[in-house]
Amino acid sequence: MYTLAMDTSNNVLAVAILKNRTVIGEFITNLKKNHSVRLMPAIDLLMEEVGVESNQLEKIVVAKGPGSYTGVRIGLTTAKTLAWALNVPLIGVSSLESLAYQTRFYNGLICPFFDARRGMVYIGGYEWNQNKMSKTLEETNILMTDWLDILVKQNKEVLFLSPDIGQYKELIKEKMGQLAIIPEDSFHIAKASDLAFAGEHHAAVSPHVLTPNYLRMAEAEAKWKQAQEERENNG
Repeated sequence: MYTLAMDTSNNVLAVAILKNRTVIGEFITNLKKNHSVRLMPAIDLLMEEVGVESNQLEKIVVAKGPGSYTGVRIGLTTAKTLAWALNVPLIGVSSLESLAYQTRFYNGLICPFFDARRGMVYIGGYEWNQNKMSKTLEETNILMTDWLDILVKQNKEVLFLSPDIGQYKELIKEKMGQLAIIPEDSFHIAKASDLAFAGEHHAAVSPHVLTPNYLRMAEAEAKWKQAQEERENNG
């Protein structure tokens, strides 16, 4: 079975192809570039390099967010279109869960997160349990200071993962002290191969029903909703 996995939910553009559970090719960049014009060429190039034709793909796995609204949409649109055209199973996985896979086998709480601006983060809590990543703290959009206050009360070691770790490292250390574990830089970049492995524990869904995992509305959408509610209240 050939699996194609892709992640454009944040700065990272990652694509991987697996044969059964063996990674036979992977492409990763960590740059602020336009994913919309780079994703399909990256997929085409990787498939050519490993000698896999599109009609050989039997499953597609995609990171469904949270992250960049535009990035999430690009990945989902591409994955859904391919899955529909090829008539193969489509699996959506949280971008946070995929990142957590970087430190699977760590015996403790793993907190992957992405910066959501103004001190806010998209974050969740995971633990490696029975050979899969289990969610132990619900993913949320929250002030990092508030999240750290919650963790401090638990008085347990926590491993933090994020491509934005540089923005929050000092705050994490200040709040958590020796309880905070921050690995070296390479562990903070999501890999499409990990996304594929995470997808093994999720059910396939129809391309027509897979939706983004934004965790919060886009600013424009939130303003539109607020305007609608004010109109109704004043009407």
